[in-house]
Amino acid sequence: MKALITAVATAALLAACGTTGTSRTSAATPSTPTQAADGTLIGPDGRTLYTFSRDVAGSGKSVCVETCATNWPPLGVAAAAQPRGDYTIITRADGSKQWAFRGMPLYYFIKDTKPGDKMGQGMGGVWNVAKP
Repeated sequence: MKALITAVATAALLAACGTTGTSRTSAATPSTPTQAADGTLIGPDGRTLYTFSRDVAGSGKSVCVETCATNWPPLGVAAAAQPRGDYTIITRADGSKQWAFRGMPLYYFIKDTKPGDKMGQGMGGVWNVAKP
């Protein structure tokens, strides 16, 4: 009887931790490719994300290429990622994948070096902080 109680208690503990037997579920796996913080979308590294007004929503394309993409790196997509909800995946001109939110490709700004930086807001009249 004691062994049965121990087994049940262990199973309950593992279930509460999100772990059963040999499979594991990572608490670090986000349900979306971004998070919202203070009315701003942020990437997995905590930095601010932006949209480019010259991109056409829903076109599945980014017009920020070459030098533009050097200064405004796209929010990349993990190989196993799948679109979900308002998040879609576009294929860039170079063949790489990029996340889009509500049809607008998402970018970082190279001069934002830490979470909370928003140095790209309004840059050139065409860059805006992405909002949830």
